[in-house]
Amino acid sequence: MAITDAQNPLLGEATCGTLLQKLQEIWDEVGESDDDRDKMLIQIEQECLDVYKKKVEQAAKSRVQLLEALSDAKIELARLLSALGEKSFAGIPEKTSGTIKEQLAAIAPALEQLWEQKAERVKEFSDVLSQIQKICGEIAGNLNINDAPAVDEADLSLKKLDEYHAKLQELQKEKSGRLHKVLEFVSNVHDLCAVLGMDFFSTITDVHPSLIDSTDVQSKSISNDTLARLATTVLALKEDKKQRLHKLQELTNQLIDLWNLMDTPMEERKLFDHVTCNMLASVDEVAVPGALALDLIEQAEVEVERLDQLKASRMKEIAFRKQTELEEIYARAHVEIDPEAAREKIMALIDSGNVEPTELLADMDNQISRAKEESLSRREILDKVEKWMSACEEESWLEDYNRDENRYNASRGAHLNLKRAEKARILVNKIPALVDTLVAKTRAWEEDRGVHFAYDGVPLLAMLDEYAMLRQEREEEKRRMRDQKKFNEQQGTEPEAVFSARPSPARPVGTKKVVGPRANGSGNGTPSRRLSLNANQNGSGSATKGGRRDNRLSAPLNYVAISKDDAASHFSGTDTVSASP
Repeated sequence: MAITDAQNPLLGEATCGTLLQKLQEIWDEVGESDDDRDKMLIQIEQECLDVYKKKVEQAAKSRVQLLEALSDAKIELARLLSALGEKSFAGIPEKTSGTIKEQLAAIAPALEQLWEQKAERVKEFSDVLSQIQKICGEIAGNLNINDAPAVDEADLSLKKLDEYHAKLQELQKEKSGRLHKVLEFVSNVHDLCAVLGMDFFSTITDVHPSLIDSTDVQSKSISNDTLARLATTVLALKEDKKQRLHKLQELTNQLIDLWNLMDTPMEERKLFDHVTCNMLASVDEVAVPGALALDLIEQAEVEVERLDQLKASRMKEIAFRKQTELEEIYARAHVEIDPEAAREKIMALIDSGNVEPTELLADMDNQISRAKEESLSRREILDKVEKWMSACEEESWLEDYNRDENRYNASRGAHLNLKRAEKARILVNKIPALVDTLVAKTRAWEEDRGVHFAYDGVPLLAMLDEYAMLRQEREEEKRRMRDQKKFNEQQGTEPEAVFSARPSPARPVGTKKVVGPRANGSGNGTPSRRLSLNANQNGSGSATKGGRRDNRLSAPLNYVAISKDDAASHFSGTDTVSASP
């Protein structure tokens, strides 16, 4: 064959018939037998069949592969449509006729488009899932997530993508809310640290380092742990703020009490305005930076301690000042006390150290308060006593005026005395009613409180009883003098004889005069008015209606010298005599 091919260069262009003719010629030339020729032809035929058979098998195999490819393409097409959630696709041919390769060629563009759409959809899913994974990690506190999220390619539908988008929006909303809470907590921590005078950066760094970054808000931790620690920090700072404010207000109250106690000038008080400005403020109202700093509280504590030491050294001065105030209240109320004994007791208590200075001052304040209450309860009666004593003074003056024989002379100032006498008579006529009212009110006061009403140590009712008795005796004496005068006139007795034998009617020796109140000359400008008897004015004694002498009032009584019990016992046996006009 190789020799033949070399000899016949056109062999490649020959047909089967020419080759067979050429083969016959070769056989004829060689002299092959018919049997060999038949065998050779049968062999050639068999070889041709094998070649055809092989080609047919290859063709059949290729057809099967094409059918499988077509089936796979259709399955892939259906799978892509299902994964993408598409019921139909515009690029898919409606007719399925034609050869296999034609059908494949018709489906291929649709597959390409669906594969591209799938790749884009997978990218969208991956982006959404990455964001979801990132936000979930931020919420969980796990910020080191580097693995890409797994995308389920079996479901790439728009519905599923919308679900992921909706979930992403919810997470973004939650993240925004958490971020807002974090920023609010950070702001609260900043404000609280400013008020408390604390380092904000170190405080917030202890919660989470990312919270200190003020440039990138989105980088701040929003995890549950961070929110919980922020909430705990804020609560702790608020509690600390509340305790510091309470302590500062206690120190402020102590400062004010000490200032008021020691009459601290306003210049010194103004030095602590930054401490006392929050005395009545609530916790939420205190917002000035450094208002509750520890050094400020320590400064207030040091000042309170200094004032306490100063107060202990000035305790006697303060106590004596309060004792003086107490004595003045009782003096104005005409209540008799022993100031020397009280001052000695105060000195003894302070020197012994058995009583706290604040307790002693509080007790004295209570005494002052009770003294003011007692003074207020005595005010109405004391006012009437003043009126009564003033009326008694006018009555005494009027008696002296009536005994003056030259009162009607045209001397200088006589008209003024005449006017005063007219007013004095009106006032004197009101004395009995005034005394009755005063007795009633005094008895009501004593029944209400169960104690005697004393005026400068003397029972007021005893003074009123004595006044009523003396007034009655004076009226009786005047009546006897008038009767004596009428009797003398009826007997035609000479005035000279009457004057030489008996006391003058104009100025009777035995006539008793009610002495009005006089100043005691104490020097403090407050008169101590008491009702007493004077031997020079009263005479040696007085006569009763039966002509017997009553020596009960022969000696002058001094209510200043006798005690309250003696004065009360002296008048215990004396009946109350109502004054008659």
